[in-house]
This record gives sequence, C-alpha cells and structure tokens, in this order.
Amino acid sequence: MNDSPHPTERKRLRVLAAMSGGVDSAVAAARAAEAGHDVTGVHLALSANPQSFRTGARGCCTVEDSRDARRAADVIGIPFYVWDLAERFREDVVADFVAEYAAGRTPNPCLRCNEKIKFAALLDKALALGFDAVCTGHYAAVVTREDGSRELHRASDAAKDQSYVLGVLDERQLAHAMFPLGDTLTTKEEIRAEAARRGLAVAKKPDSHDICFIADGDTQGFLARSLGSAQGAIVDESGARVGTHEGAYGFTIGQRKGLRLGIPADDGKPRYVLDISPVSNTVTVGPAEALDVTALTAIRPRWCGAPPTGPAAYTAQLRAHGDDVPVTAEVVDGELRVRFGAPVRGIAPGQAVVLYDGTRVVGSATIATTDRATARHQEKPTVTV
Repeated sequence: MNDSPHPTERKRLRVLAAMSGGVDSAVAAARAAEAGHDVTGVHLALSANPQSFRTGARGCCTVEDSRDARRAADVIGIPFYVWDLAERFREDVVADFVAEYAAGRTPNPCLRCNEKIKFAALLDKALALGFDAVCTGHYAAVVTREDGSRELHRASDAAKDQSYVLGVLDERQLAHAMFPLGDTLTTKEEIRAEAARRGLAVAKKPDSHDICFIADGDTQGFLARSLGSAQGAIVDESGARVGTHEGAYGFTIGQRKGLRLGIPADDGKPRYVLDISPVSNTVTVGPAEALDVTALTAIRPRWCGAPPTGPAAYTAQLRAHGDDVPVTAEVVDGELRVRFGAPVRGIAPGQAVVLYDGTRVVGSATIATTDRATARHQEKPTVTV
C-alpha cells in the first residue's frame, strides 16, 4: 500500500466543501483551502421547514446552522451557497426511515444520507458543475494504492472514527471524496482549538447528536405521528401476552427499556425484544441469552473497491459506535453471509454490517436475517427488498 497523499492533495483542485454549520466541517473546509485547493462551501438545506429540525446549535439542518456555515465560509475566504435538497432528503432518507421501521427493521439514516445525499445527489451535482472532489468533516481516511485505486480506511484516531457510516461509498465515490480530518491524530479539543485559532465562531459549538430530522429527539413519537397508533400485543416466547404496545414500530431488537410489561418474568430477570412482527403487530420478548446470534445474511452489499472472492476472515462492525468482532464472510448469490467467531447480541434487521480488513473498509450491507444460537430462537423473517 502506498501511504503517500491522496491525488486530491497533490494538485490544486476545485473542491466543494459540505458545511453543516458544525466545527468539523468548518475546519475541514479551512484545511482544504489552506492546502491550496479552490474551495467553495455549500450548506445543504434538507428541510422545507428548517425550524422543524433540531435547534440549539446541534450542527445540522437548521437556519442557525446555515448562518454558522456562512460565517465560517466568510472567515475562511471562500464562496458559499445553500443548495436545496429537501425533497430528495425527504424521499431518500426520511421516508425510507419510516418505511423501514414500519417493516419491523431498524435503519441507520446517517448511512442512507451519506449514500443518497452527500455522495450521490451532492457529488453528482458537484461533478456536473466541474468540481473535482467533495470535502466533508468526517473522520476517515482515503488511501491511494500504487495502481491508483482508492481505499477507505479508519481514521487515525480510532476514538473518533466514522468509517462505519461511510461504508456505503463505492470506488467511484471514493475517487472524489476528501476527508481532511481523518489522516491526522488530532483530538476533538485540538480541532476546536484549531477552529479558534482560525477565528471560526463554531469553535465552541456542541456536536450534533441523535437524528437530525427528529426535532425533539423522540424517535418513537416521530414514528407515531408518521404511522399512527396501532395497539398490539407484547408476548413472551410461549406466546403468552405480557403487555400491550401502541405500535410495533416503536421497538428494536435487543431493546430492554420502555417495554412497560404488565407481567414479570418467572425468573425475575429483565426481558428484551427478541422479534418484531409488523404483519401481526406483535412484539416478542425474552431473556438476554435468546438474543445470541451466530450468523447473519445481509442484502444490497456495497463495496469500497473490488468485492471479496470466496470466504475470508474479517472483522465486522454492527453499529456506529460498536466494537469490532471477528467474522468469516463471503458473497453467495449476491448476498453477504457472515458467521461470527462467538455469539453476538443485539443485532437487528435493517442495521448495517460493515466489514474491515485491518483498518481498510471492505464494504457494507443491510442485515436481512439472523441465525440465533438456540435453535428455537432462530429467526428467518421474510424481507421485502
């Protein structure tokens, strides 16, 4: 592997810097400009009514954030525009989020946004306008091999690594991606200090959290407003009713809190969500050990380069801030089959599994089914793609 700088760092390029209004994207844009690139800042308007998105300097999607991004662009000395992608965002991210929960799955809207908005809609528009690369404040690294191909790697600082939510990027998108924060071992405090030295007012702005299009952070309330109330049964593994819910979409596999069960377990131990059936509107709960998963099948794989051939050993990450787990994986009939070295808990259909070879991101896929460690807990739900 050649650890020399990405070609986008060797010559002066036209770079479109996606500026959310937060400190990371502002510093990324500043670094790109300082490197000698011809940088233009752009803020994505992702809501037809920005006041409905999260407020309080959350770093995403509000009128306040748009103004913060504009002020940062002025300080850096680069042109700045606001692009309206609200309709595309509503269709590709928000509507998909609601539909996935309605189908009993647990989606990750950040991956969807990176795939469909920042590195599809935004990148396509940027290339059409003559830009060479899109720059973002993600913590990840693009490495160029000797043959000129690009690889996506974890950030130098593992604690801030965001490669999981970028695992949906293909080689073409990586060829036009720039992550100025990913290849330096820099703490968040140092990034804020750098922003302050550069005169960027966002230096002390809090990081964004939660889901940007859910203004109050109440995911269950958002889904209830979107899908309506639908009372159903919560049952144990024997099928006995132990509680009632107002919508199966309000639950996710592995959930423990907020179940409001009327009948305690015989052994007095906590119970967890084991299965969600949108057809019967039933939620099944049981003991923690029933969540043990030995293997999974994932659909719609996307590869950050050439797809793997034959079974091989990798590590896998199953959630944005999850640990690496050793796996054996292979592609069979267009689906990704993953087997764990030891049982893993809390895996929900709809989540992404991202494969790694060392620090290199191999690719990602959407979890469709899981195999439970205990035969009677195996689940093979029908997934509509």
